Amino acid sequence: MTWKPDEIRRLFPAFVNGGAGVYLDNAATTQVPDCVLDAVGGFERGGRANIRRGLYPLSLQATEAFEEARAAVGRYLGAADPREIVFTSGATAAINLVAHAFGDTLGPGDEVAISEAEHHSNIVPWQMLRERRGVGLKILPVDARGRPDPDRLEAAITARCRLIAVTHCSNVTGAVTDVAPIAARARQVGALLLLDGAQMAAHGPLDAAALGADFYVISGHKMFGPTGVGALWAGRDILQRMPPFLGGGEMIRAVTFEHTDYAPPPQRFEAGTPPVAQAIGLGAAATWLMDQDWDAAGRHEARLTRGLLEGVRDLEDARVIGPLENENRIGVVSIAVDGVHSHDICHILGERGIAVRGGHHCAQPLMERLGLEATTRASLALYTTDSETAAFLDALGDAIRILR
Repeated sequence: MTWKPDEIRRLFPAFVNGGAGVYLDNAATTQVPDCVLDAVGGFERGGRANIRRGLYPLSLQATEAFEEARAAVGRYLGAADPREIVFTSGATAAINLVAHAFGDTLGPGDEVAISEAEHHSNIVPWQMLRERRGVGLKILPVDARGRPDPDRLEAAITARCRLIAVTHCSNVTGAVTDVAPIAARARQVGALLLLDGAQMAAHGPLDAAALGADFYVISGHKMFGPTGVGALWAGRDILQRMPPFLGGGEMIRAVTFEHTDYAPPPQRFEAGTPPVAQAIGLGAAATWLMDQDWDAAGRHEARLTRGLLEGVRDLEDARVIGPLENENRIGVVSIAVDGVHSHDICHILGERGIAVRGGHHCAQPLMERLGLEATTRASLALYTTDSETAAFLDALGDAIRILR
């Protein structure tokens, strides 16, 4: 089947009304289809109530919608049980949850391993854990294309390692991590594996357990859902062993001044009123994504990515950062131009209605490893068209000539 992005775009008000322009900043935030807006709006307009303990119909309806959203996200991530899904405010919050709830079971002599390819949200929480608990932090180097180097696993991941936390796909290079050898090494040393799926989740349904992960984190705003919501997947046995991260209402069975009896997962990790409307929207996004033809969408994205890679090669003084081949990568293409700052390029492109992102992309250690300060990043989605990528390449060429 041929993928038809023009038909998909009709489902997105941002493209119907023209406000998004040429939108190639999907690695930062995707646009939202009508079905997600309808789900959120339906709750806010006619179904708004606090969930769980309300015994009146509106509260019972809201609780049912919230738990249906949990089940939908669970199906998207291959969960065996919806109770393996914990709603959070995003991937960052999900990683922090693990860094506290699992991390606080660790101490001096234990180690956590991360890679040089990580987003700051998968670096800083582990540094904070190191300061809080005396846990060692080991760094897995990346290869020349920015992927965690499988040949360096044994040195970075020792018998003291208790957790490996790596990106499933880089937000800078678009490189998809080869998870299998990392998962195998985790099993060898008895460590758990966390995958940061913030970039990968928009590119089709996943089976987190089959990947070898013990934790998988996502952000709604990067997978056609609302902002302010995300999820953590983990096996029930792991969640049961973890203490809570935040305390408050809804995460307890009973409270006295002497003792608190915590609720079972996932409620144990959802203190207070959760982002109900956003979670319902995320469930709608996951359901919509499950219905897409991912073989056709994948071929479409790969073809557009190939065109970007070839187009950048034709531009003087411009080079792609990351994989030059069009395999084991997604449509995230970072570009460095010798002697020109990415912010200047983005400003010129922005004046032409082309949305791309410039900077270090919250990955300063990776930038330092690659010898860069910043890049200009174009990122694709299933609604990206040939005309958008062509407009980007034309404008990029013009911007380079102007700034030269």
